[in-house]
Amino acid sequence: MARSSFVSFHYQRDHWRVQQVLKMGALDQQLELPSQDWEAVKSRGDTAVKAWIDEQMKYKQAVIVLIGNETASRKFVKYEIERAWSIKKPLLGIRIHGLKNSLQATDMPGANPFASFGFSDSTRTYADYVPVYDPAEYTGKYAPSSSDIYTAIQSNIADWATNGYRRP
Repeated sequence: MARSSFVSFHYQRDHWRVQQVLKMGALDQQLELPSQDWEAVKSRGDTAVKAWIDEQMKYKQAVIVLIGNETASRKFVKYEIERAWSIKKPLLGIRIHGLKNSLQATDMPGANPFASFGFSDSTRTYADYVPVYDPAEYTGKYAPSSSDIYTAIQSNIADWATNGYRRP
């Protein structure tokens, strides 16, 4: 059964990998702006982009961050994480660096994007609460191929999507 999730990712670097995940059918299709429309929203400034994100996230059951090599450094990914936390959406991450891109290349793993968000009264970060699933750990192989990673994501994403951290 498809789960209604907002998917956060680094567009330029990981679009191809993300499309593979979205086409698995385990998640409801997320409205994705064509690049020209995205540029039109971006040209209106950060406030317009944030409004678009807020509207898209509003009725979703969970927020999934698809983590590639540079995802943790992206301004709007950071906003999406902060927004999901503030409105108490279940939140989780899935590593996708092991999937091939359009050039048939995999990538290096990226930093945990939840580790850069902390609390004023603690040394803990969101990473201490939000699960990050690494499909390589679910393949049973020491050096899984892109195909193995794809199969691991496809087999587990529906369960992972229901196990995001639910902020009290």
